[in-house]
Parts: sequence; C-alpha cells; structure tokens
Amino acid sequence: MVEHKTGDPGVTLRFLGGADTVTGSRFLIETPSTRVLVDCGMFQGLKVLRERNRAPFPVRPDSIDAVVLTHAHLDHTGYVPALVRDGFRGPVYATPGTTDLAAIMLPDSGYLAEEEARRAARYGYSKHARPRPLYTAADAERSLESFVRVDFDAPQELGEGVRFTMIPAGHILGAAGVRLEAGGRSVRFTGDLGRRHDPLMLPPRPLEQANVLVTESTYGDRLHPDQAPEDVLAGIVTRTAKRGGVVLIPAFAVGRTETVLYHLSRLLESGRIPDIPVYLNSPMAIDAAAIYQRYPQEHRLDARALRRMYGLARLVRDPDESRLLNLRGGPMIILSASGMLTGGRILHHVVAYGSDRRNAIVLTGYQAVGTRGSALLSGADSLRIFGADVPIHAEVVSIDGMSAHADADELFSWIAAAPRPPDVVYPVHGERVASDALRARLQRSLGWRARTPEHLERVRI
Repeated sequence: MVEHKTGDPGVTLRFLGGADTVTGSRFLIETPSTRVLVDCGMFQGLKVLRERNRAPFPVRPDSIDAVVLTHAHLDHTGYVPALVRDGFRGPVYATPGTTDLAAIMLPDSGYLAEEEARRAARYGYSKHARPRPLYTAADAERSLESFVRVDFDAPQELGEGVRFTMIPAGHILGAAGVRLEAGGRSVRFTGDLGRRHDPLMLPPRPLEQANVLVTESTYGDRLHPDQAPEDVLAGIVTRTAKRGGVVLIPAFAVGRTETVLYHLSRLLESGRIPDIPVYLNSPMAIDAAAIYQRYPQEHRLDARALRRMYGLARLVRDPDESRLLNLRGGPMIILSASGMLTGGRILHHVVAYGSDRRNAIVLTGYQAVGTRGSALLSGADSLRIFGADVPIHAEVVSIDGMSAHADADELFSWIAAAPRPPDVVYPVHGERVASDALRARLQRSLGWRARTPEHLERVRI
C-alpha cells in the first residue's frame, strides 16, 4: 500500500472509494483511538466498479466509530444500509436536510434493488441462479435508526482530540462540506461542491484554512456551456411537441428534478414552450418536494416559486398509472429517476418510447462512465435494459448547464481563494482524467502540492 507522509504519523486517511472514479465516495480517517468514515457511497457505472459494492468492506464495519455524511445522493450514502447490516453500530451523522432526504432515498434504493433482483430471476437475465439485492428496503429502514442530526457550524466531538463541523456546500438540500480535526491537523472534505450562481441553491461557503483538502473533481476537466439551459430545454420541448412526441427527462429525484421543474415552470409562464402535460413519475421526488419547503433558509426558492414548480406537474405515485403513461403517447413530458438511467421507472419509459424518432431523451447532468446515460452520450443506438437490447432512435440531448456541480473554473476559483495553501490537495470523486486535470492546474497555476490518490491508498496527515 502506498503511503506519503505529510504530518503526524498517528493520523491517516484511507481512500476506500471515490478515488479513480466519480462514485462510491468513502474516506476513512484513523487515529490511534478512533475510526471515522466520511461518506459511505455506492459505486455505480462500470461493472468492475459495481462489483466493489459486493466485496467485503475494506475494514470491519464494527471497527468504525462513526460515519459522517456530506449529502444524500446515493454515491455518498447508498452503502450505509449494507454497512449497518454487516455490523456497524455507531452513529451516522448528517445535517437535518440530508437526514430527511436519506429517509426516502435509502428505502427507495433498497426497494429498487429488490425489484431488479426479482425481475432478473423471473426473466433469467442474471448470471446468478438466485439474484440477490445489495440490500433490502428493510435493511435501509433499520439503518435510518442510526442517523443523528447535526446542524451546520455546530462542532461535534467524536473521540480523543477528534471533532468535525458541517459547512454549507450548496449543491442540494442539506449538502455539507466536512471539516475534521484530529491530532492537531485539519482535513477539509468538500463533498459535492455547489455553484455560485445555481438557480436553486445558495453558493458554497468559502474555503477556510485547512492542512489537507480532499476535493471533488467531477467537472475538473471541463466547463459548463455558456448557453442558458432554459434555451436548450425550450428548443427540445418545442420541437418534440410539434412532432407529437414524448420528452423523457431522466433526473435525480433530489436536486435535479427541482431544477428541471423550475426551468419548465419559467418557460411555460413566459410562453416559450407549449402547454403540454408534464408528469413527475417519481414517488421519491414527490416526497422530496415537501422537504424543500421545510428548509427555506438553504435555497433561493420562495413559496410562490415552489407552488408554481410543483403545480406544473401531474404527480404519479401508483405503478399502474406509471404503466399507463407508456400507452398514452405524446405530446407530453415525463420526469423520472434515475438521472443516469441506472434504474427506476424511467427505464420502462425508455423501453416504451426510446425507439420512436418523434420522441426525445434529455440528459440533465453528469453521466458516469459505464452507465446507460453515458452510453447515450457516446451515440449508442441501443441500450441493454431488463436483459434485452432496446433500440434508441429518439433524439438525445444533453444539458450540462443544469449540473449542480461546480465546473473546472468554479472549482479552481473556490480552492484558490483559500487564506493559505493547504499542505496537499487530493482531487477525488472524478474520472481519472478529470481528477488529474484539476491536480495539474493546481500545481502549474498556483504551485501547490496536489496528488490524485489511488483506490485503497493510505496517506498520513
């Protein structure tokens, strides 16, 4: 195992996930007396990455004293139910917003995993004789009992000389950066860093002084386009409606769905798109709507904007109503999870509508390598769904400008504004090229020390 000494040998950081990939964020801080896991994410995308979810956790779950979550997205929280099931007995610390969102996202993740396993067994497209989910909805419900709410800017003691503080990060509701102090050193984890001018969320807090910075690098090698996302969305909705087609919008149930609804409501109010039915076919996203209303201090939306957004869509909870949408035909708009086409109801809609040239599939965020969304971006003319190859002739459009992640310039500017350079910066939570691009820019432009860590690497802090 590679080690690089940067301080007190009694405190180390291990990259159990989120290194060499944009998913599976898991960072373990170890002192002589305490083990703290920052984020406990699920790996997504390529099979070689997904298989890490099935491997034994790199350290015994019962040896971890606490888990600290930056935000609710599954690539940061989705392994918590398995960790608890397999022996973790400590607290899972999260902000109130993250805790509320996790209460709907984790059971939904377990339910979808069970559904996929049952479908694979019924139709025989799994390589396993008895397909099993990574965890069940019941596992997820039990894991929620471990959650402990922690407010922003409220330091929490974890053990001898170890404490952490949640710092607003923008991105989605409840999202936090984590400042962890141990052995007289400070490690700052960005989680997913939001954008300064995000239409929904407030900007991230400026970076304070820290000895070590562990920063996401999702868009470390690229910029968001200058073209306004509303202009792109208006164009694709208008021309698809003229064809009598269906606009499918795979969107993360938390964060991206709200952004899409916000833009659609503005476009409809200004008359820039035709008044066609909009269906929100995601029970999880419907539940998340109420949570946004509980935390008005964390976002830019007032009560009128929220009413306008959620009044726009017809809410679909019942599975039978979801199936009927596949028979309805256009023109209409369907928003449904998941955002990278990795699962959920959106897959049934793609099966129903993806082969028709009148229709459109609109990708509204980052598509990790190995996901169906990434395949579409690469020009795939078919997708493997439920064990069958589904032809794709629908128009495919990507709107990167809707991302809630800071892009390369925004990341660099946020980091460069630190009061003093950290001793070292570790770009993580990005594909290799993106992480290395941010590393090189920090070194060349600022003269800072930066390294892209390896999976399972341990460093001294």
